[in-house]
Amino acid sequence: MAAAKSFTPLTWPDLTSRPRPTPDATVSYGPDRMQKVDVWLPKRTVKRPVVLMVHGGCWQTSIADRKLMDWIAADLRADGIAVWNIDYRGVDRDGGGYPGTFTDAAQAADQLAVDAKKYNLDLTRVVAVGHSAGGHLALWLAGRSKLPKTSPLRTAKPLKIAHVISLGGLPDLEATAASPDNGCGTEVIAKLVGTGRTDPYTDTSIPRLLPIGVPQDLINGREDRIIPYRMATNYIAKASKAGDKVILHTIPDTGHVELIAPETLAWGETKRLIRAALSESGKQ
Repeated sequence: MAAAKSFTPLTWPDLTSRPRPTPDATVSYGPDRMQKVDVWLPKRTVKRPVVLMVHGGCWQTSIADRKLMDWIAADLRADGIAVWNIDYRGVDRDGGGYPGTFTDAAQAADQLAVDAKKYNLDLTRVVAVGHSAGGHLALWLAGRSKLPKTSPLRTAKPLKIAHVISLGGLPDLEATAASPDNGCGTEVIAKLVGTGRTDPYTDTSIPRLLPIGVPQDLINGREDRIIPYRMATNYIAKASKAGDKVILHTIPDTGHVELIAPETLAWGETKRLIRAALSESGKQ
């Protein structure tokens, strides 16, 4: 009998030690150095479909910023898809946490509509893609119209997102806070949702906003040791019960880093889903 094939996951240095591609432009939406968006533009001259990209890093600037997504952003650019790669102040930075991390993400997303004409971006074809903690923020951005009327996070005209793809995300903050094995720890959640509030999850955790009314794909590695697999399956059950169209894609021989490495099976599946979602949104 042949020996079972062992799986060796990619490490962060396996990704970040590669030659780094560069964006075509950087946009500021505030005075802080983290209040930036990198814009990746394909050569095509027709209106460009857009991926709104959100990095992870446990909602902490000291762990990751938008540059972690450079390699997949460049891969999409080469494939004819523009990328709006946002940054935001993490909970470990002045002005981050609640509400700053959320308002930053919202302002960065809404800036896309402001600059769409300048960069020839097609606002009818916007797909949000978030990795890890960024998966939570990507889903939150798509569900902003469902925020309680009393929430300070509400905005008048949130960017319309046609589809969300979460890569090893953490959509359910209540479940994350109750799970010490979540890869980010539990203390960070308290900083993210705010302390001293009667119900800190009402406008921050995606299950509280369901149904968000936007198709969702969750891509998770079966060998992910950072984000427990149940974070995806438990959320899928809640979202489906609420009436949202949500599909879980389980990728074998895949950890957490593989989800944003352009040569992997996981990223190949993500690109397939991005193309399908952009094509579908273009028909509406």
